[in-house]
Parts: sequence; structure tokens; C-alpha cells
Amino acid sequence: MNFSLDTIPFGIFSVKNRRKKVATIIENQVVDLAELAHLGYFDALKIPKRVFTNDYLNDFISLGKAKTNAVRAHLKELLKQPTQLPASVFHEVADVLLHLPVKIGDYTDFYSSEQHATNVGMMFRDPDKALLPNWKHLPVAYHGRASSIFVSGTNFHRPKGQLCPDESQPPFFSPTKRLDIELEMATVIGKTNPIGQAIDVNKAEEYIFGFQLFNDWSARDIQKWEYVPLGPFLAKNFFSSVSPWVVPIEALAPFQVASEEQTPPVLPYLQEKNRHFFDVELEVILQTASGTEIKLCHSNFKHLYWTVAQQIAHHTVNGCNLNVGDLLASGTISGKEPDSFGSLLELTWGGKKPILLPDGTERRFLEDFDTIIIRGYAEKEGVRVDFGEVRNTVLPAV
Repeated sequence: MNFSLDTIPFGIFSVKNRRKKVATIIENQVVDLAELAHLGYFDALKIPKRVFTNDYLNDFISLGKAKTNAVRAHLKELLKQPTQLPASVFHEVADVLLHLPVKIGDYTDFYSSEQHATNVGMMFRDPDKALLPNWKHLPVAYHGRASSIFVSGTNFHRPKGQLCPDESQPPFFSPTKRLDIELEMATVIGKTNPIGQAIDVNKAEEYIFGFQLFNDWSARDIQKWEYVPLGPFLAKNFFSSVSPWVVPIEALAPFQVASEEQTPPVLPYLQEKNRHFFDVELEVILQTASGTEIKLCHSNFKHLYWTVAQQIAHHTVNGCNLNVGDLLASGTISGKEPDSFGSLLELTWGGKKPILLPDGTERRFLEDFDTIIIRGYAEKEGVRVDFGEVRNTVLPAV
């Protein structure tokens, strides 16, 4: 990881169980923004010092982009000469605890990768009709559970639920045998729209504070039995995980890439004047209990059909009000090449094509004590923006 001046993300940290505070990171040094504020470095910006001594970033985000971008610009200048700053503002990343950065009020999970939706449709429906009729007309999504989203480094127990692999037989209760990951990006909402007021697709990015890496852990066998007719429930709500640093959308301005025209044309409220994605490289690594590692996939944030702006416009077109700190996940990000598929469900094609590990063992789905690491970065012409990582280990069912 290389947190350069091009990134300047925001997060929450603490030292030795002391108060949580707002921070950024440069290389491997966590920078205490509360201490900088206490020493007067932000006085000219007229920001209340209490905003920087907080359990979450929500109050900081609520200051608005004029203030938060000013803080980020000021930090860029200050950190060009870090030796000029007091040593008390710096902490080695190994010496601090990084916490869930945002208090998440509501969480929505989209389904915005055409390749992922096609792959799943081919496996579970007619391969010639993999996409359902609505898929290319609206960004499909469901409301998830915010309380079970945790920060990188939090481990979790294998979930249990009803399984019914043979529908000619009754279901039974068991730990999931098909534990999976989903490579996603999360959008952090930075501005509220009043109830009843839709957000214009061409102004939607004004409502984005930033992005995080996101792993939407899934129990595929539980999901298969429960999802008709209302969609995922226990297969998803047991645990999801995010990276500890929120990268402001402004950091990704150099990495905008034009997107292909949507066919068939979408309805007017989803039509964008400047339709674009973000070129962010993503990778998923599996680490076994014995330390064996293998890269499962290499994908990219741009491998989506529906843009984040379209997700926001559709989410609010009925008058739904978003709040600061709400999280919108992209859905599994899969490219066209098999090594870019963002889930084990796709990589092993439903478990039919096991992945051979360097130590000679195989994986169809995850085993106890497997660790999954997702990393992300954007790099172009000497500019690099790093997202860090989200890392979690599967513990046995209890």
C-alpha cells in the first residue's frame, strides 16, 4: 500500500483504547487531525474542533464539500513537508486501531455488473435468457442490513441457516457449505436530499463523499433456498466488511473513463450527459490457515453497466431520502475474462471447477480459517490513489 499525497483519505483511529479521532494516512503514518486542529492548523477554515474528535466521520462529512475539500487541500500542503509538523500528530499504522469510519444509517446493495448478472443467470436460469427483462432498464438493488457491516480486521463465524440442496427432500439446518465473497465498491453518501425530492442523475455525484472497498460475504446455499420470491435475507445479513479509509471522490477525478452507450436506451431520468466510470484496479487474494496465498481475481471498478450516478438517481426517483453516511454497494464487479470474475460462485462456476492452490489443495468455496484480502488502487501518469485493503478471516460456526 502506498498512501501518497494523491490519496488523502479519511478514517477513524484510536491509540490504546483512548478516544476515537478523525485521521488521514500518508505512507504508513496515521495523521491525527484532532491534534492538528487542537494546535490551530485548521483555524483559518473555521471548523469546530469537536468535529475531529469523533467516533465517526459523519459530522465531518456533513460540513459539506467546500469545507472537507479545503481540509484535504490544506493537508496536501502540510504533508509535503511532514518534518515541519509536530511529531505528536503522527502514529505508525501498526500502533493504532482503525475503526469503522462511517456510522451507516442505511445500506443498499446494487447488482450493476452485466457480466456478473449474466454469469449468475446462466448458472441458475436459461443461458439464452440470463438477464431478466428489467435488468437493462433499471439498476436492480435490494436493501441490506447496516448493523452487520464491520471494518477490515474483524473476523466472523461461519453462518448457519436452512439448506435444501435437493428440493424433493425437506430442508435442514446447517452451517453454510458454500461461503463466498463478493468483490464490490461502496459509495458513501455525503449529502442529504429531502423526502420527496429526487436527485438529478447529472448532479448525483454532488451527493457522493467517497468510496471504500467492500466485501459482501454470501452464503450461496442458504441464498438458493430462501431468495424466492423476495431476494437475499440470511444469506447476506450475517456479515459484510469495508476498508477503513474513505477515499474522497475528488481523488478519482484523473481516473474517469468514458463508458459505452447503453442498449436499449434508458429512460430519461437515467440518461447522463457525461456518463463515466472510475478506473480502479481491484484484486482478491485468498490466504489459507497454513499461509498459502493465491490471487483469485483481478478486476476493475469500471466493469459496471450502471454508473454510481444512475444508482443514486434511481434510488431517489420515487422520493426516497438519502442521508449522510448511507452506503450504496456496487454489487459484484466482474469483467469479461474469467480471471476477473468477482466471486467464487463464478470463478468455480458453481463449484464445478475447483481452484487448485499452490499447496495442492482445492477450493470451491471458503473453508474455516481462510482469509480473504481485497485491495484496490488507481494509477496513471505518476498519480496513484490507494484504497488500502479489507481483510477478514472465516472462523468456525458456533
